Amino acid sequence: MSHSSHVGRHNKRVATSNLGEVEDDHPNFIAFDDAEEGAEPRDPLDVYGVDMLIAQNCQNHYTDFYQNNEGNNPRPLVVRRGKPFQMRIQFSRVINPDDFQLEFRIGNGLVMMVNFGGRAAGSSWYGQIDDASTPNVALTVIPSADAIVGKFRTYVGVVGGGGIRYTKSDNTDFYLLFNAWCEEDTVYMPDDAGRNEYVLNDFGLIFMGTAGAYSSRPWLYAQFDEGILDACIHILDRCRMPISDRGNAIKVTRQGSEIINSQDNDNGVLEGSWSTTFPNGTSPLTWTGSKSILQQYIQTGVSVRYGQCWVFAAVFNTFLRCLGLPSRVVSNFNSAHDNDGNLKIDLLYTPSGAADPRTRDSIWNFHCWNEVFMTRPDLPAGLGGWQCVDSTPQETSDGFYRCGPASIAAVKEGQVSYPYDSPFVFAEVNSDVIHSTRDKYGGLTTFLVEKDRVGLAVLTKAVGMDEVLDITNNYKYPEGSASDEQSMERAESFGLSRDHSELRPPTLILSIKTDQAVMKGQDVQLELMFSNKGDVAAEFEGSLNGSVVYYTGVEYSSFFSQPINLQIPQGQVETIPIKVPKEYYMPFLGSQNSLQFMITGQSGGTTLNCSTIITLSTQTLDFNLGGVPELNQEMFVEVSFVNPYGYRLTNVDIGMEGNGLFNYQKNNFGSIEAYGIMTWRVTFTPWRSGLRYIFALMHCNELQEVWGTVSVLIGEA
Repeated sequence: MSHSSHVGRHNKRVATSNLGEVEDDHPNFIAFDDAEEGAEPRDPLDVYGVDMLIAQNCQNHYTDFYQNNEGNNPRPLVVRRGKPFQMRIQFSRVINPDDFQLEFRIGNGLVMMVNFGGRAAGSSWYGQIDDASTPNVALTVIPSADAIVGKFRTYVGVVGGGGIRYTKSDNTDFYLLFNAWCEEDTVYMPDDAGRNEYVLNDFGLIFMGTAGAYSSRPWLYAQFDEGILDACIHILDRCRMPISDRGNAIKVTRQGSEIINSQDNDNGVLEGSWSTTFPNGTSPLTWTGSKSILQQYIQTGVSVRYGQCWVFAAVFNTFLRCLGLPSRVVSNFNSAHDNDGNLKIDLLYTPSGAADPRTRDSIWNFHCWNEVFMTRPDLPAGLGGWQCVDSTPQETSDGFYRCGPASIAAVKEGQVSYPYDSPFVFAEVNSDVIHSTRDKYGGLTTFLVEKDRVGLAVLTKAVGMDEVLDITNNYKYPEGSASDEQSMERAESFGLSRDHSELRPPTLILSIKTDQAVMKGQDVQLELMFSNKGDVAAEFEGSLNGSVVYYTGVEYSSFFSQPINLQIPQGQVETIPIKVPKEYYMPFLGSQNSLQFMITGQSGGTTLNCSTIITLSTQTLDFNLGGVPELNQEMFVEVSFVNPYGYRLTNVDIGMEGNGLFNYQKNNFGSIEAYGIMTWRVTFTPWRSGLRYIFALMHCNELQEVWGTVSVLIGEA
């Protein structure tokens, strides 16, 4: 008995390889079944050459950025579906329209046939002859607006001898992308500014930290750099996505959100790690862009170590923009990660007020995901536009670690019954935070419910500017409004349970005030406030605790504890100033930047709790640019850092790259003495014009994520 991998409802193997060895799958000659005997023979016709008019077509399709100027390879033809492109064929004689046809092949056996003259259309692609007055024939080809996205091979079929003889010329392969400029394409975006930002911009800002003191981290997407387009197609090949599905934006984004991570043991692009060490890999904190990650993935064939949420989102954004999908990275501050599939983040405490280590839910200081702009023909009208997709492996969806696309319009309205993964996204921005004490028998007593802590802000880069854009209102109505309550009720009607506790408001209100913008290495100033709203004096007995936390909200190390015992007169506010010296927290930071301060204790038999998170900022790198800012002219960049501390910085590494300027480079400086200076000069020759960015990132044992960026306008030669 023979066995085959394509048994079942398919009578042959489903094509899943676009870039594989399939060049020989096309016969040189195909005979007609109905060839007529005695038919008048045609004059012999040969194909001398095919010109894909690369420069002209790439300019018309906004793809002239896809260049191979770093090497000796010819620039590829990259066009967008639904839009005409031109080509010329040099024949041996003047042709008749019925003398030839074109075939564009992708994968193994998938053919888009284009006929001319009086023949019936061979596919959904269309062609016309623009000029056949000489043997050098000018043609126009229009791929359908729902065509498969990927790399095609071009064949010219010449009719004669009772069949069709096929010719393939050199340098006639081309790439077909999604088209945000085409109204018939599902990813059509109506405004130029949006297309320039969300498809063509290869520089981005990713917002991190806390809602009260966020920072923006630069990222170089490099979607146009040499080899990146092939890498993105290879990613789809790696996950064996059927070629026939690769014109469907919904399926491509959903498949992409799965294969960008490797949690399913499917050899995806990135392996995640939220640990303190990163063995046999690179710390997520040290990546400056997507290019190094994708190049390493293609060269080694194994998952790249390591990523965290912003790295997953940034690499996914490169993948999406490279294939022509309008996309952006967004950051949700105070992002709920609920393991129970409801609208409740359950934070548990011991009777003493300490965090219970058995707590499964968490609130991330921030979490990054992607949005992709597309219509949703599978959903009711009005639910197209921006869709949430998330490649960070958190929970499974239909058995795989992936998320989305989920309609953001549906999420805002609480319409969580629509695919894909809308309940999870809704919970990330809308969950209630339930604080409960677990007694020694496992019983839970809820003492506080926060309905406005999650989803404080959803931020992304503004269009055309290196600034922040607040898109929180795209996801949710103002907290406590009638529309917000209707949305919550609608989500609950679809099975998302929420909290309905009716707790008596505490008479003693705790709060912590602090400057959210604290430089690493500075003392932290806190102001603890105890406001007694009752009509009798209140006593509080507890403590203030300080800990270093991961950005996921999980404790990394504890460094500080101070008891608090005081009496607050009725109707009064007691304030306690606290100074936390830098010596308390610096030895415990490791590679983390977030400090959590929490007041826990008892008052009148009631457990009280209050916390705040501070994200420490670091100094930035300085730049000096020199040379002629023009294509192919030598330039240099000098990056420097002054050690502001009274101690030596050790094991100092710095990495730097510039999009369209130079590839990633790394240098180890050993150490920088107390108050000393580090300087590094890199010379380069720009290969792309326009506004270019250089991003440098320094790390050492004592400091993490010291970065800086500088822009330069490169003119034409």
